[in-house]
Amino acid sequence: METAQKTIWKIDDTHSEIGFKVKHMMISIVKGHFEEYTSSIEASEEDFGDASFHFSAKIESINTKNNDRDAHLKSDDFFNAASYPEMTFMSKSFDGNKLVGDLTIRDVTKEVSLEVDLNGVAVDPYGQTKAGFEMRGDISRKDFGLTWNAVTEAGSVVVSDKVNLIIDAQFVKS
Repeated sequence: METAQKTIWKIDDTHSEIGFKVKHMMISIVKGHFEEYTSSIEASEEDFGDASFHFSAKIESINTKNNDRDAHLKSDDFFNAASYPEMTFMSKSFDGNKLVGDLTIRDVTKEVSLEVDLNGVAVDPYGQTKAGFEMRGDISRKDFGLTWNAVTEAGSVVVSDKVNLIIDAQFVKS
C-alpha cells in the first residue's frame, strides 16, 4: 500500500496572530500576543484530517502593550525567559475540529485541547495556496509553573489562573 506524500504548510506570520487573554483583578481583560514564532503543519489529506501541527514562540517577544508588564511576564515570576526562552506545542491528534497536543512552558509539558475551525483553503493572487485556521482553548497557567499572584485590598486575585488561547493562523503550502 502506497503512503500519500505529506505536504508541509508554513505559517504566514503577516496574516497570523498567536494571542492570549487573561482576567486582571477579576474585572478586566488583558490581551497579549507573541511577536516571534514559527509554526508548520504536515498533512497528506486536503481536509487536514491527518495533520500534525508544530508551534514554537520566543518568550522574549511577548507583547501586552505595556513594557513593565511585559518585563514582569518575562521574569521568573512568570515565564522566566532567561532560563526557558521558548514555549512549544506538538500535536498528537487532529479530527478536523479538535486539536490535542503537548504544550511545553518552563519545561513543564501538559496535554491541551484546542477547538479548531478551518476557515478554508484558497489560492491568493500570487498563486500561493493558503489555509486559514481559528483555534481556541483554555489552559491553567499554574499547571505550567506560572504561579505568581497577589491579592487586592478587596480580596480579589490580580491575575486569573485561566488563560484563553486565541490563535488566528494562515498557512502557506510549500
